[in-house]
Order: sequence, then structure tokens, then C-alpha cells
Amino acid sequence: MKKWLKIILLLIGTFLLVVSGYLGYVFLSYHRIADNVNLNVKAQQEKTLATNTNYRALTYNIGYASYPPTYSFFMDGGTQSRADNKGIVYKNLAGITKSVKKQKPDLVFYQEVDENGDRSYHVNEVNLLQQKFGNYNSVYGVNYDSPYLFYPFSEPIGKTKSGLVTLSKSSLMQAKRYQLPIDKGVTKILDYDRAFTVTKTPVKNGKALVLINIHLSAYTKNKAIQNAQLKKLTDFLTTEYEKGNYVLVAGDFNHDILGDAPAVFGTAKTPLTWTHPFPKDKLPKGFHIPVNNLATAKVPSARNLNEAYKKGHTFVTLIDGFIVSDNIAVKNVAVVDTDFAYSDHNPVTLDFQLK
Repeated sequence: MKKWLKIILLLIGTFLLVVSGYLGYVFLSYHRIADNVNLNVKAQQEKTLATNTNYRALTYNIGYASYPPTYSFFMDGGTQSRADNKGIVYKNLAGITKSVKKQKPDLVFYQEVDENGDRSYHVNEVNLLQQKFGNYNSVYGVNYDSPYLFYPFSEPIGKTKSGLVTLSKSSLMQAKRYQLPIDKGVTKILDYDRAFTVTKTPVKNGKALVLINIHLSAYTKNKAIQNAQLKKLTDFLTTEYEKGNYVLVAGDFNHDILGDAPAVFGTAKTPLTWTHPFPKDKLPKGFHIPVNNLATAKVPSARNLNEAYKKGHTFVTLIDGFIVSDNIAVKNVAVVDTDFAYSDHNPVTLDFQLK
């Protein structure tokens, strides 16, 4: 009996040692990327924008090219954490590239692009997209660089370095990454770091079009953090607008930009952290979120990953889009219906002119 007791105590002790060692590794290796960091611009061509000229912007959260329609994600109540295999990542990237090129955008804003991740089988999606759009100028900013997460235990999501890619047919300058507030507790490990990138492209009238690529937090339940993230963004918008610049924000806001998406798409009101209405009243004067005919078109930009996608059954909403200053004339905004073939998001386009 004493022998078995010793063995049991040894096993328990070993388990506790491993767990405490792993937790120590996670929290000691956790770090936030510094604020106000200069980013490298990969220049391919020089071009200055003109006023009263038609341009098209496109925003697309590609879900690290790992979410085909059959995929469900553990953080949303599903079962998976990594891509099915490396081939799926390449296949989805090919579909993403084809879908975007078909829209002939002048500006492209990508979110959730893995530079190196266990979840995406270490495919450098940043380099691949920059190569596929070789005639575009490009900027990449890291959104988060997380330690190895040994969860879920059956298939750990692992270590991830992922970020935001901005592509432009016009010249890019003064590219920077700005840190966003996040939770300070244990949940910061699950929701990663957060940031937005800023690049400026020159306009012939001497002003600049300020391009902001952003991906707000999805899983935080802390309203104070959500408000703090939005305030940092809106403060920046005000500063650039007061300089006389044109300002265009694109990305995944993780808020319902229609305000009543469940009614529009005929789905139940799902109390998820990323489905609350966007607080449009907190946008600074001179800015708005263009929605035009999005409600009548009824094409969602995101689906829930609690299950494999079932059209007409899976919860869908509209959380991706643009924030524009009033010196930008919006001609049209539309969701491109890919039927979630390559990501849990659909791309959204914005046709506009600079006044």
C-alpha cells in the first residue's frame, strides 16, 4: 500500500510540476509588442492618388487561410484549432487570392494573416500574399506573437505570429503600428495582442489618404477594454482629420455594423462577445460607417464557427467594413459572396472618390 501511495504521490507531483512549469513559460514568455513602431514598406511602384477619381478598397479577414466551410473552431464552441492540413492552407490562399483579384481593388486590407503558426502549418502567408500581389506596394504589421498554447489538449493551437497586411497600387509612406489596449488578466493569453497599422498614400492636392487596418478584440467580455480600443482609434482619426487628410479605416470590427443584423439575416440574437452593435455614436464628428444597401443585399461578412457552415442555419452577421471621413465620397459598399468557401469571413468592397 505504501509503495502504491508513493507512486501516486510521485505522479501527482510530476503532473503539478509540469503544469506549473508550463504556466510559468506562458506568462514569462508573454510580451506585448511596443507601441508606435515603424513598419517597413515594400515598394513596387510610385503613384499619387487624384481627387474625383474612382477607387476601390477591399477588406478581408482570411482566418489564417484555415477555415473551409466544414471547419468549426474551439473558441466558438466547435472542435478544431488548427487547419486540417497544410494543403488546405494553400488551397484557401489560392481561393482568397482569386476572389480578391476578381474585384480589381486599388487597396487591400487583410487581417489574420499568419507569418508563422502551428495552427497554419508554418505557411508564411504574409510572403505568399505579397508575392501573389507583386505589383502592389505592401506593409505588414504584427498583430500578435503568442507563446505556445497547449489548448485544446487534443490538438493544441500552439505558437502563432500573425498580423495585418495592407496592399496599395499607390505609393505608401510613414507606415506604423499602434498598440491597442487589451485585458490585463489571464484572458489576455486567449485574446492575444491587438493593434492597428497606419500607412499614408499621397494625393495630388498635397494631402494624404490615411489607411488604417484594424482587427478589434473578439473574445473579451470586458466592455471597458472594448471602449478603450475604440477610443484610441477615434482619437487617432480625429488627429489625422484635423490635419486635413482623408481617413479610411478597414477591417474586422467584431461588432455588428448594421446594428440589427439578426433581424436582417433572420437569425436568432446570439449573445456572443463579437455580435454587439457597433457604438456608432462614439465615432468622432466627420466620420461614419457606410452601409448603403447592405441590409437589402443580405450578404453576411462573417459566420459563427460553432459548427460546419450550413447556409440558412449557421449564425451569420456583418462585422467587417469601413469607417470613412466625410471628405471621402462613398459610391458603393458591398459584401462579396464567397459562401465562406475560404474563410469564416467574406470580403467587403468600398467604391469611393476623394473629394
